[in-house]
Amino acid sequence: MEPNAVKTLIEAGIPKAKVEVVDTTGTKDHFSAIVISDSFEGLSLVEQHQTVYKAVGNHLTKEIHALQLNTYSPTQWVKHNS
Repeated sequence: MEPNAVKTLIEAGIPKAKVEVVDTTGTKDHFSAIVISDSFEGLSLVEQHQTVYKAVGNHLTKEIHALQLNTYSPTQWVKHNS
């Protein structure tokens, strides 16, 4: 699966999210993603990750073998980068 396809899945499942996806091994089945979304505000890290897993759905057990996540609300993103 191409990184852009993973990005599209996440964006479809989390509207208005800012998403960056990288193929970490070059094998098109191991990815790292940064996802920033207003919908993460007030959610725990586990809840944020569950939201992303729901967005990628069954692809996670088929075409996607590994998905490293870094999720942030916009507030968390600002703090992370300051």
